[in-house]
Amino acid sequence: MSARESLQAAAAERVLIFDGAFGTQIQNRKLTEEDYAGDLGLKADQKGNNDILALTRPDVIEDITRAYLDSGSDVISTNTFSANRISQADYAAEDQVAAINIASGKIARSLADEYAAKDGKPRFVAGAIGPTNKTLSLSPDVEDPGYREIDFDELTAVYKEQAAALIEGGCDFILIETVFDTLNAKAGIMAVKQLESDLGRDIPVMISMTLTDLSGRNLSGHTVEAFWYAVRHANPVTIGLNCSFGADQLRPHVQSLSSIADTLLMAYPNAGLPNELGEYDEMPETTAGLVGQWAQNGQANILGGCCGSSPAHIKAIADAVEGLPPRAVPEPSAMMRLAGLEPFVVAA
Repeated sequence: MSARESLQAAAAERVLIFDGAFGTQIQNRKLTEEDYAGDLGLKADQKGNNDILALTRPDVIEDITRAYLDSGSDVISTNTFSANRISQADYAAEDQVAAINIASGKIARSLADEYAAKDGKPRFVAGAIGPTNKTLSLSPDVEDPGYREIDFDELTAVYKEQAAALIEGGCDFILIETVFDTLNAKAGIMAVKQLESDLGRDIPVMISMTLTDLSGRNLSGHTVEAFWYAVRHANPVTIGLNCSFGADQLRPHVQSLSSIADTLLMAYPNAGLPNELGEYDEMPETTAGLVGQWAQNGQANILGGCCGSSPAHIKAIADAVEGLPPRAVPEPSAMMRLAGLEPFVVAA
C-alpha cells in the first residue's frame, strides 16, 4: 500500500492528529549561537536559523518530534520550513540546504517508524516546505508594480532542490504550507511534478493555505474556494488551512473548504493570536475545544497546531477528538470550476 493509500485508509477510520509548532518549542530551549553554528564553519551568525539544528543539534529536533508523537501525532512534519536556498541565504547557508533537509527527514522517518513498530499504527512524515520570503504575485516595490524579485522557474528550482532532499530523507509527503501566494504554491506543485517525473513515482502533496485578513483571503487575494479550484489539479492528498488567526476566527473558512474539497482536509491553526510581546497565551484546552468542534461537525480529517502550539496542545486535541467519526469526503457534481481571485463555477 502506498503512503497516499495508507493515509486515506487511516483517515477513513478516525480523525488523525498532526503535530504542532517547532519554532516556539525551539525558543523555549534558549539555545546559543554555538548551538546553532556547530562546527559547520559558516560565515554568518546562525542564531535563529532553526532549520540548521538538524545538523548541529539533532537531539533538539528529535526531542521535540518525540514529544509530539508521545502526544498522539499520527502525522509529523520536518523542521524545514525555511530550509530552502532563498531563506538560507540570510545565513550564508545555501550550500547546506540538501544536508539540512535530508537530515531532518531522517530524524522524522526514524521516529515515525519507531513509534509505528511499538503499537502497529502507521505514522506519516510530511516534508515541510514554507513559502520563502519572496512572492511571485506581488511587487516588493510600491513604485514599480511590475517588478518581481524572482520568477516562476527560479522558485520552482528552489522548491525542487528542497523536495528532492526531503524525499531522499524518507518523507512520505511534501507539505506545501502557509501559502500566502497561490502562485508560489503552484511553483511548489510544479517542482514536485518534475520530481515525480525524475523518480518515476507518485509523490503526494499536502497543501495548506494561510489567510491574511478576516475576509478569508490570502495575500495574493484568493478566497478559500478560489484557492482550492486553483490547486485541485495537483490531486493533493490533503488540502487545508494553517496559521492565520487562531481556531475561533478560522472556523467559517474551514467549514467552507470542507464542503467543497474532495480530498482529506487538514487544519492546524495558531494557538490564538499573539499578545503584545509576541507570545501565545491560548491554553491547550481552549484550542482543543475550538478545533474539536470541527471534528464534531464532520469538517476535518486531520487536526493539529501551528504557531504557539505545544505537545500539550496536541495531546488536548487528540483527547478531544478521540472516538469521533472522521469527515466524509464529499463527491462534488461534475461542473467546470475556475478561479480568479473569486471562484467561478459553470453549471453543466
